[in-house]
Amino acid sequence: MSAPPRKVLGRLSLPERTFVADALRTETVGGVLLLIAAVTALIWANVPALHSSYESVSHYHLGPAALGLDLSVEHWAADGLLAIFFFVAGIELKRELVAGDLKDPKAAALPVVAALCGMAVPALVYALTNLTGGGSLAGWAVPTATDIAFALAVLAVIGTWLPSALRAFLLTLAVVDDLFAILIIAVFFTADIDFAALGGAAAGLAVFWILLRKGVRGWYVYVPLALVIWALMYNSGVHATIAGVAMGLMLRCSTREGEKHSPGEHIEHLVRPLSAGLAVPLFALFSAGVSVSGGALGDVFRQPETLGVVLGLVVGKALGIFGGTWLTARFTRASLSDDLAWADVFAVATLAGIGFTVSLLIGELAFDGDATLTDEVKAAVLLGSLIAATLATVLLKLRNAEYRRLYEAEERDEDHSGIPDIYEEDDPAYHLRMAAIHERKAAEHRRIAELKTAERLAEVAGGAGEEDDRRA
Repeated sequence: MSAPPRKVLGRLSLPERTFVADALRTETVGGVLLLIAAVTALIWANVPALHSSYESVSHYHLGPAALGLDLSVEHWAADGLLAIFFFVAGIELKRELVAGDLKDPKAAALPVVAALCGMAVPALVYALTNLTGGGSLAGWAVPTATDIAFALAVLAVIGTWLPSALRAFLLTLAVVDDLFAILIIAVFFTADIDFAALGGAAAGLAVFWILLRKGVRGWYVYVPLALVIWALMYNSGVHATIAGVAMGLMLRCSTREGEKHSPGEHIEHLVRPLSAGLAVPLFALFSAGVSVSGGALGDVFRQPETLGVVLGLVVGKALGIFGGTWLTARFTRASLSDDLAWADVFAVATLAGIGFTVSLLIGELAFDGDATLTDEVKAAVLLGSLIAATLATVLLKLRNAEYRRLYEAEERDEDHSGIPDIYEEDDPAYHLRMAAIHERKAAEHRRIAELKTAERLAEVAGGAGEEDDRRA
């Protein structure tokens, strides 16, 4: 007997749903801060009276030069603070691999294939645009990234009731996307390597791993070690954010007997607010400050490099993720959840075209040394992300009433057990609780019916007595 068809984007398990809700809540707040930081950067950099101060702060250098760390504020934000962001991404990926959707190869196929297609197609769109327009292929990786915080901020602003399955799909997609973005940075944007520093970073990571396996605890041990590893990785020529994701992947994310949460989940819970609320917004503040004059925005559509970025984010991402999801469902005998439509998948795929954080980072790396083109590519990232967000908003709003119905069904808890009813339908105790609730309601309605009946009879009897008096 063949196995029944698997549902794509079906209902999450209760533990996975709880984890996703907690993670997305923090990311949503961080995304709103990210939006504020991006708008602040644009105002700060484009108001003539403020522009010089933005440049002065961004290019202000600080740090120990003897250690090779005399960096500008902008550089510290990109190489230092984003290491925290990728540390959290590493923990997320590790958790998905050992306890989440990526643990099951069949379930993992969907977000992995969707993420791969969602990176390959934008890169192809960029390459084709620049080959036909005579532009540079150096920025092929810029439109391949998805910014989960920015995407969730858009969801928060438009107030959609997106079902948890679609939110989880977006989160998992972004986690896999982050992994491949890190690989792209490590492989394609590492030029000269200092093998001594790289060996030191590797030795530091080995010590980090041994301490974790020995059960050593204490932030005063790991934080200084992490800073040393980061500094060595930076000086090696490999992008310093690799250190963050490597340390995140080393944390144990599976629970043992007596543990409510794994060490990885506990540390992620502590560090995620720092990443979403401070590191990423500060990076945006010092990376998004580009010229947005009418002429500059017009140039975005006239230059092949910038046009390739916009088309990659808006067209490539949507087609790539939607196509990858459809192909996975088509060739694995999976079918879409009964509550959703393929239009929902396309809307989320369009939302993934918000590339912001990692796209800005890759843009800086791809066109390092050409400040003018770097700023133009940043403007293209901002414009492409804005167009993708606008299109996704329209598509999601068209289905918002249906999303609200699904959301309310997922949240309904009529027996007040603290667990949504849809997760208790196979529990006899749930049905006994509901029966008791309905019996109490029925008894109350019978009591009210008897009371109303008695009142009505009294009114009829009183009315008959008055009429007899009038006749007399």
